[in-house]
Amino acid sequence: MIKLVMCVRRRPDLSRAEFQDYWFNHHGPLFRKFAETYKAIRYIQSHTINTPFNDKVRKVRGMSEEEYDGIAEIWWKSEKDFIEAISSSEGEKLRTVFLEDEAKFLDFTRSTAFFTEEHVLVPVGD
Repeated sequence: MIKLVMCVRRRPDLSRAEFQDYWFNHHGPLFRKFAETYKAIRYIQSHTINTPFNDKVRKVRGMSEEEYDGIAEIWWKSEKDFIEAISSSEGEKLRTVFLEDEAKFLDFTRSTAFFTEEHVLVPVGD
């Protein structure tokens, strides 16, 4: 499997609560509606929580103080499935739909995305 990871930051005109509400209640269902067409087999949103531990964990490691507002993860069975999905006429239309919707809540210039291969070191239940 391959996974697309997006570390996202909200548009500056949105509060974190507004951002997370739109992402979860509008963009999430929009993606879920077309997940099968897009050949996506899993989609997860991880929303950053407001806790003093965020600052502490970054400070101890000497990391940037600017935090992401969340992480999106999308899985495909293979790179081949991903390429087929985005190369189809439906996939090309969906990519436009998703990008137009993301522009309503994401700050693209301060977010990032990359593909990964997962290596589970501590499985669930252990």
